Amino acid sequence: MMARDPAARSRLEVVIAYPGFQALLFYRLAHAAWRRGWPLLGRFLSHLGRFATGIEIHPGARIGRRLFIDHGMGVVIGETAEIGDDVTLYQDVTLGGISPSVDSAAQVDRKRHPTLRDGAIVGSGAQVLGPVTVGERARVGANAVVVRDVAAGATVVGIPAKAMAPRGESREFLAYGTPTGDVPDPVARAIDGLLDQVSILKARVGQLEARLGSAADAASAAGDRPNPTPAGREDDAGSRGENSGRSRPY
Repeated sequence: MMARDPAARSRLEVVIAYPGFQALLFYRLAHAAWRRGWPLLGRFLSHLGRFATGIEIHPGARIGRRLFIDHGMGVVIGETAEIGDDVTLYQDVTLGGISPSVDSAAQVDRKRHPTLRDGAIVGSGAQVLGPVTVGERARVGANAVVVRDVAAGATVVGIPAKAMAPRGESREFLAYGTPTGDVPDPVARAIDGLLDQVSILKARVGQLEARLGSAADAASAAGDRPNPTPAGREDDAGSRGENSGRSRPY
Protein backbone atom coordinates (compact mmCIF):
# COMPACT_ATOMS: atom_id res chain seq x y z
CA MET A 1 0.00 0.00 0.00
CA MET A 2 2.91 2.34 0.67
CA ALA A 3 4.21 1.65 -2.84
CA ARG A 4 0.85 2.00 -4.62
CA ASP A 5 -0.90 4.84 -2.80
CA PRO A 6 0.76 8.30 -2.82
CA ALA A 7 -1.56 9.39 0.00
CA ALA A 8 0.07 6.96 2.44
CA ARG A 9 2.63 8.82 4.54
CA SER A 10 3.72 6.07 6.93
CA ARG A 11 3.19 2.40 7.72
CA LEU A 12 1.53 3.33 11.00
CA GLU A 13 -1.01 5.39 9.06
CA VAL A 14 -1.78 2.36 6.90
CA VAL A 15 -2.27 0.15 9.95
CA ILE A 16 -4.63 2.46 11.86
CA ALA A 17 -6.39 4.38 9.08
CA TYR A 18 -6.66 2.14 6.01
CA PRO A 19 -9.84 0.04 6.05
CA GLY A 20 -8.53 -2.13 3.20
CA PHE A 21 -5.59 -3.23 5.35
CA GLN A 22 -7.79 -3.80 8.40
CA ALA A 23 -10.35 -5.78 6.39
CA LEU A 24 -7.60 -8.11 5.20
CA LEU A 25 -6.50 -8.72 8.80
CA PHE A 26 -10.03 -9.75 9.71
CA TYR A 27 -10.20 -11.87 6.57
CA ARG A 28 -6.97 -13.75 7.35
CA LEU A 29 -8.29 -14.69 10.79
CA ALA A 30 -11.74 -15.59 9.46
CA HIS A 31 -10.30 -17.63 6.59
CA ALA A 32 -8.05 -19.56 8.98
CA ALA A 33 -11.09 -20.45 11.12
CA TRP A 34 -13.05 -21.42 8.01
CA ARG A 35 -10.33 -23.77 6.80
CA ARG A 36 -10.14 -25.43 10.22
CA GLY A 37 -13.81 -26.33 10.06
CA TRP A 38 -15.14 -23.51 12.26
CA PRO A 39 -17.50 -21.77 9.80
CA LEU A 40 -19.52 -19.99 12.45
CA LEU A 41 -16.42 -18.38 13.97
CA GLY A 42 -15.23 -17.48 10.48
CA ARG A 43 -18.51 -15.78 9.64
CA PHE A 44 -18.53 -13.95 12.96
CA LEU A 45 -15.03 -12.58 12.41
CA SER A 46 -15.98 -11.62 8.86
CA HIS A 47 -19.04 -9.80 10.21
CA LEU A 48 -16.88 -7.91 12.69
CA GLY A 49 -14.61 -6.87 9.83
CA ARG A 50 -17.59 -5.68 7.80
CA PHE A 51 -18.89 -3.69 10.77
CA ALA A 52 -15.51 -2.07 11.37
CA THR A 53 -14.46 -1.33 7.77
CA GLY A 54 -17.53 -1.42 5.51
CA ILE A 55 -15.83 -4.17 3.46
CA GLU A 56 -17.48 -7.59 3.30
CA ILE A 57 -15.17 -10.52 2.53
CA HIS A 58 -16.57 -14.01 2.89
CA PRO A 59 -14.17 -16.22 4.89
CA GLY A 60 -14.38 -18.89 2.18
CA ALA A 61 -12.87 -16.62 -0.49
CA ARG A 62 -9.30 -17.30 -1.56
CA ILE A 63 -7.09 -14.21 -1.72
CA GLY A 64 -3.44 -14.03 -2.77
CA ARG A 65 -0.69 -11.68 -1.68
CA ARG A 66 -0.59 -7.88 -1.72
CA LEU A 67 -4.27 -7.26 -2.43
CA PHE A 68 -4.88 -3.50 -2.30
CA ILE A 69 -8.44 -2.40 -1.51
CA ASP A 70 -8.33 1.37 -1.98
CA HIS A 71 -10.91 3.32 0.07
CA GLY A 72 -12.93 0.12 0.18
CA MET A 73 -16.36 1.14 1.42
CA GLY A 74 -19.01 -1.13 -0.08
CA VAL A 75 -16.65 -3.80 -1.45
CA VAL A 76 -18.22 -7.27 -1.46
CA ILE A 77 -16.23 -10.46 -2.14
CA GLY A 78 -18.25 -13.67 -2.36
CA GLU A 79 -17.58 -17.11 -0.94
CA THR A 80 -16.09 -18.82 -3.99
CA ALA A 81 -14.22 -15.78 -5.32
CA GLU A 82 -10.52 -16.26 -6.08
CA ILE A 83 -8.07 -13.35 -6.18
CA GLY A 84 -4.45 -13.61 -7.32
CA ASP A 85 -1.43 -11.55 -6.32
CA ASP A 86 -1.06 -7.76 -6.69
CA VAL A 87 -4.75 -7.17 -7.45
CA THR A 88 -6.30 -3.72 -6.89
CA LEU A 89 -9.96 -3.14 -6.00
CA TYR A 90 -11.60 0.24 -5.52
CA GLN A 91 -14.70 1.18 -3.54
CA ASP A 92 -18.11 -0.36 -4.27
CA VAL A 93 -16.69 -3.30 -6.23
CA THR A 94 -18.74 -6.49 -6.13
CA LEU A 95 -17.34 -9.92 -6.87
CA GLY A 96 -20.72 -11.59 -6.79
CA GLY A 97 -22.71 -14.56 -7.96
CA ILE A 98 -25.67 -14.75 -10.30
CA SER A 99 -27.27 -17.98 -9.09
CA PRO A 100 -30.92 -17.55 -8.11
CA SER A 101 -31.85 -17.72 -4.44
CA VAL A 102 -33.85 -20.93 -4.94
CA ASP A 103 -32.63 -24.45 -4.30
CA SER A 104 -29.62 -23.06 -2.48
CA ALA A 105 -28.69 -26.48 -1.14
CA ALA A 106 -27.81 -27.61 -4.67
CA GLN A 107 -25.38 -24.68 -5.03
CA VAL A 108 -23.26 -25.43 -1.98
CA ASP A 109 -19.55 -25.80 -2.81
CA ARG A 110 -20.15 -24.83 -6.44
CA LYS A 111 -18.10 -22.13 -8.12
CA ARG A 112 -20.43 -19.11 -8.22
CA HIS A 113 -18.11 -16.11 -8.00
CA PRO A 114 -15.36 -14.57 -10.17
CA THR A 115 -11.67 -15.34 -10.43
CA LEU A 116 -9.23 -12.41 -10.69
CA ARG A 117 -5.76 -13.26 -11.95
CA ASP A 118 -2.52 -11.57 -10.89
CA GLY A 119 -2.29 -7.83 -11.38
CA ALA A 120 -5.94 -7.22 -12.30
CA ILE A 121 -7.47 -3.81 -11.54
CA VAL A 122 -11.20 -3.35 -10.91
CA GLY A 123 -12.46 0.23 -10.88
CA SER A 124 -14.93 1.76 -8.45
CA GLY A 125 -18.53 0.63 -8.73
CA ALA A 126 -17.69 -2.25 -11.08
CA GLN A 127 -19.68 -5.47 -10.79
CA VAL A 128 -17.97 -8.73 -11.74
CA LEU A 129 -20.68 -11.36 -11.66
CA GLY A 130 -20.72 -15.11 -11.94
CA PRO A 131 -17.91 -17.66 -12.34
CA VAL A 132 -16.04 -15.54 -14.90
CA THR A 133 -12.29 -15.03 -15.13
CA VAL A 134 -10.56 -11.65 -15.32
CA GLY A 135 -7.15 -12.34 -16.85
CA GLU A 136 -3.72 -11.24 -15.72
CA ARG A 137 -3.19 -7.46 -15.77
CA ALA A 138 -6.69 -6.93 -17.14
CA ARG A 139 -8.49 -3.68 -16.31
CA VAL A 140 -12.18 -3.35 -15.52
CA GLY A 141 -13.33 0.26 -15.85
CA ALA A 142 -15.35 2.07 -13.21
CA ASN A 143 -19.06 1.11 -13.11
CA ALA A 144 -18.60 -1.66 -15.68
CA VAL A 145 -20.67 -4.84 -15.40
CA VAL A 146 -18.63 -7.92 -16.30
CA VAL A 147 -20.58 -11.09 -17.10
CA ARG A 148 -18.07 -12.73 -19.47
CA ASP A 149 -14.40 -13.64 -19.25
CA VAL A 150 -11.90 -10.81 -19.74
CA ALA A 151 -8.72 -11.65 -21.66
CA ALA A 152 -5.33 -11.07 -20.10
CA GLY A 153 -4.14 -7.50 -20.59
CA ALA A 154 -7.51 -6.27 -21.91
CA THR A 155 -9.40 -3.19 -20.74
CA VAL A 156 -13.19 -3.44 -20.59
CA VAL A 157 -15.79 -0.73 -20.00
CA GLY A 158 -19.55 -0.35 -20.21
CA ILE A 159 -22.71 -2.33 -19.43
CA PRO A 160 -22.26 -5.11 -20.26
CA ALA A 161 -18.50 -4.70 -20.32
CA LYS A 162 -16.80 -4.77 -23.73
CA ALA A 163 -13.15 -4.51 -24.70
CA MET A 164 -12.33 -0.90 -25.55
CA ALA A 165 -9.03 -1.70 -27.31
CA PRO A 166 -7.04 -4.73 -28.44
CA ARG A 167 -5.48 -6.52 -25.54
CA GLY A 168 -1.88 -5.75 -24.79
CA GLU A 169 0.84 -6.69 -22.39
CA SER A 170 1.33 -3.25 -20.86
CA ARG A 171 2.06 -3.22 -17.14
CA GLU A 172 1.05 0.42 -16.77
CA PHE A 173 -1.07 1.05 -13.68
CA LEU A 174 -4.46 2.52 -14.53
CA ALA A 175 -6.22 4.22 -11.67
CA TYR A 176 -9.81 3.00 -11.32
CA GLY A 177 -9.12 0.64 -14.23
CA THR A 178 -9.80 3.37 -16.79
CA PRO A 179 -7.33 5.37 -18.94
CA THR A 180 -7.48 9.11 -18.37
CA GLY A 181 -6.68 10.04 -21.98
CA ASP A 182 -8.78 9.58 -25.08
CA VAL A 183 -11.04 6.62 -24.28
CA PRO A 184 -12.59 5.02 -27.39
CA ASP A 185 -15.92 3.95 -25.94
CA PRO A 186 -17.03 0.90 -27.97
CA VAL A 187 -20.70 1.85 -27.71
CA ALA A 188 -19.98 5.39 -28.89
CA ARG A 189 -17.95 4.03 -31.80
CA ALA A 190 -20.83 1.77 -32.83
CA ILE A 191 -23.31 4.66 -32.65
CA ASP A 192 -20.98 6.89 -34.70
CA GLY A 193 -20.75 4.17 -37.35
CA LEU A 194 -24.54 3.87 -37.51
CA LEU A 195 -24.91 7.65 -37.81
CA ASP A 196 -22.46 7.68 -40.72
CA GLN A 197 -24.46 4.97 -42.47
CA VAL A 198 -27.70 6.89 -41.90
CA SER A 199 -26.15 10.03 -43.42
CA ILE A 200 -25.03 8.09 -46.50
CA LEU A 201 -28.47 6.52 -46.91
CA LYS A 202 -30.21 9.90 -46.54
CA ALA A 203 -28.01 11.40 -49.24
CA ARG A 204 -28.73 8.47 -51.56
CA VAL A 205 -32.48 8.72 -50.94
CA GLY A 206 -32.32 12.43 -51.73
CA GLN A 207 -30.61 11.70 -55.06
CA LEU A 208 -33.21 9.08 -55.97
CA GLU A 209 -36.09 11.42 -55.06
CA ALA A 210 -34.55 14.16 -57.23
CA ARG A 211 -34.29 11.79 -60.21
CA LEU A 212 -37.87 10.58 -59.70
CA GLY A 213 -39.13 14.15 -59.50
CA SER A 214 -37.37 15.08 -62.75
CA ALA A 215 -38.85 12.06 -64.52
CA ALA A 216 -42.34 12.91 -63.26
CA ASP A 217 -42.05 16.54 -64.43
CA ALA A 218 -40.94 15.40 -67.88
CA ALA A 219 -43.87 12.96 -68.15
CA SER A 220 -46.33 15.63 -67.03
CA ALA A 221 -45.03 18.12 -69.58
CA ALA A 222 -45.34 15.54 -72.37
CA GLY A 223 -48.98 14.81 -71.41
CA ASP A 224 -50.10 18.48 -71.46
CA ARG A 225 -48.70 19.17 -74.95
CA PRO A 226 -51.42 18.82 -77.82
CA ASN A 227 -50.95 16.03 -80.37
CA PRO A 228 -51.00 17.60 -83.90
CA THR A 229 -51.45 14.41 -85.91
CA PRO A 230 -55.11 13.45 -85.15
CA ALA A 231 -56.31 17.05 -85.18
CA GLY A 232 -54.64 17.69 -88.53
CA ARG A 233 -56.31 14.68 -90.05
CA GLU A 234 -59.78 15.81 -88.91
CA ASP A 235 -59.26 19.26 -90.37
CA ASP A 236 -58.11 17.78 -93.66
CA ALA A 237 -61.13 15.49 -93.86
CA GLY A 238 -63.52 18.35 -93.11
CA SER A 239 -61.93 20.48 -95.74
CA ARG A 240 -62.25 17.75 -98.33
CA GLY A 241 -65.93 17.27 -97.47
CA GLU A 242 -66.79 20.91 -97.85
CA ASN A 243 -64.88 21.24 -101.10
CA SER A 244 -66.56 18.21 -102.70
CA GLY A 245 -70.04 19.29 -101.69
CA ARG A 246 -71.01 15.83 -100.62
CA SER A 247 -73.18 15.43 -97.54
CA ARG A 248 -72.68 12.74 -95.02
CA PRO A 249 -75.32 10.02 -94.79
CA TYR A 250 -77.38 9.97 -91.61
